[in-house]
Amino acid sequence: MSSTADAPRPPGRPRSVRADEAIIEATLDLLAEGSTIEAISVEAIAARAGVGKATIYRRWSGKDVLLRDALRTLKGNVPQPAGRSVRDDLITLVGAVGHAIDPRAERIMPCLVPEVNRSPEHHALYQNIIEPRRTVMREVLQRGVRDGELRADLDIDVTMAMLTGPMLIQRVMRWHPDLDETTLAEKIVDGVLGGIRAD
Repeated sequence: MSSTADAPRPPGRPRSVRADEAIIEATLDLLAEGSTIEAISVEAIAARAGVGKATIYRRWSGKDVLLRDALRTLKGNVPQPAGRSVRDDLITLVGAVGHAIDPRAERIMPCLVPEVNRSPEHHALYQNIIEPRRTVMREVLQRGVRDGELRADLDIDVTMAMLTGPMLIQRVMRWHPDLDETTLAEKIVDGVLGGIRAD
């Protein structure tokens, strides 16, 4: 009868979750302190995290991949709508636009806008982060069209822009200080639905 002590051990050292977290935290701290995507270096991240560069490169193939994973943690998981109604699902999704679970996001995200606009690589990084969220909203709208709740000729991508734009500009730019964000998602969705519902 074999024991667990006899089981073969996987080659190499096990990956340290603590090191992963320290590297992600160091990356976000540097961005929050004003480092740009271009200026931030793997060396600086390693020094802040208290690890060697090799530790980072064992986990991420390069700086852009690390930045993508770090920025994704700011927003948390992609919201999963309940599927009971298009309206409720859209309110859930619009309410998550521009919302981040990490307070550092308020300092990081506005600073990324010029870099995203200036660099094709950084724009691709942003698209990689945001596309899973677009995919969920697209599926909700497509379901509404299939079920006859929304217009058959609906332009899905324009509708997503109409839904996300107002919330994004309010949360990132604080466009209008008097808008009540607790009801804003519902008002945006109801306003857009007035024009896209099936007759």
